Amino acid sequence: MRGGCWEVAGRKPPGPWADRPPDRLRQRPAPLSPGSGRPPRQRRICYAAPRSPLTHEAKAILSFFRRTRNHPANPREEAPVRIATFNVNSVRARLPNLLEWLGSAAPDVVLLQEIKCQDEQFPALELEAAGYHVAVHGQKSYNGVAILSRAAIEDVRRGLPGAESEGDEQARYIEATIGGIRVASLYLPNGNPAPGEKFDYKLRWMRRLIDHARTLLATQTPFVLGGDYNVCPTDADVYDPVNWQNDALCRPESRALFRELCHLGLTEAFRALHPEPGRYTFWDYQGGAWQRGQGLRIDHLLLSPQAADRLVACDIDKEPRSREKASDHTPIWVELS
Repeated sequence: MRGGCWEVAGRKPPGPWADRPPDRLRQRPAPLSPGSGRPPRQRRICYAAPRSPLTHEAKAILSFFRRTRNHPANPREEAPVRIATFNVNSVRARLPNLLEWLGSAAPDVVLLQEIKCQDEQFPALELEAAGYHVAVHGQKSYNGVAILSRAAIEDVRRGLPGAESEGDEQARYIEATIGGIRVASLYLPNGNPAPGEKFDYKLRWMRRLIDHARTLLATQTPFVLGGDYNVCPTDADVYDPVNWQNDALCRPESRALFRELCHLGLTEAFRALHPEPGRYTFWDYQGGAWQRGQGLRIDHLLLSPQAADRLVACDIDKEPRSREKASDHTPIWVELS
């Protein structure tokens, strides 16, 4: 018998439990006798059988379950991952704001654009002290992209394929693998004035991005292409469509290539969850655009089908734009299961 209850009247249970101290005996409250309002004299004392020594095999099994109970074998059951993209408009000038935002928002992965510094000038020590690994593709004074991650950053690619053949030395693209997800931080050319050489460069860059997205899709790996696309996909993404219709961000050619990119099978995370107009990620410094709500939605997160299957949430975090010495952009984030 491994354990049980004895009906006793002031007597100790027999056997190996006879010498067990009273505080080792688990007592259940005695029921009231029907109609008497008083408990019966007999008490039910419950005891637990003494534990037998665990065998070596039992110890091994118990140890395994203790180690794995908080680490499910199915990665889809792990904690969600939050990936944010943020055009900081000079990482050194905005470092205090960036560190404060990282501390409050606590994203797992951050895709930065317009860091505007060379690799050796990037504030890696400060960001590592905040708990992030860093991968940087910088350029003096202009452009520049980076990836921050709480988990290890692996297999880093700097530059969009095709840059060598075009002689493109601008630091606008960095890609890496983090926790089984391929992520890219991109800073697509602005393209103004349009038409013109800068606009032609923008369109060529977008075609190269489309070609590379096809390559990534063929791997069947979950991936996220995030960054400042410098494209307002529709009139719902600009506060005044008429005044912006000839700008490189809103021209039909830019929008057509953005649609072509999405039509490869990518999901634009924000629009998938928020169809309403008037949500923006950029407000110009001039003309009181922030105060007047005169914004543009030009920062996007595009998900491969494998990543879109894991889409939980996506939103724009406007709070950083309200700070002193803020970037003219604000972060947008996506959460994947």
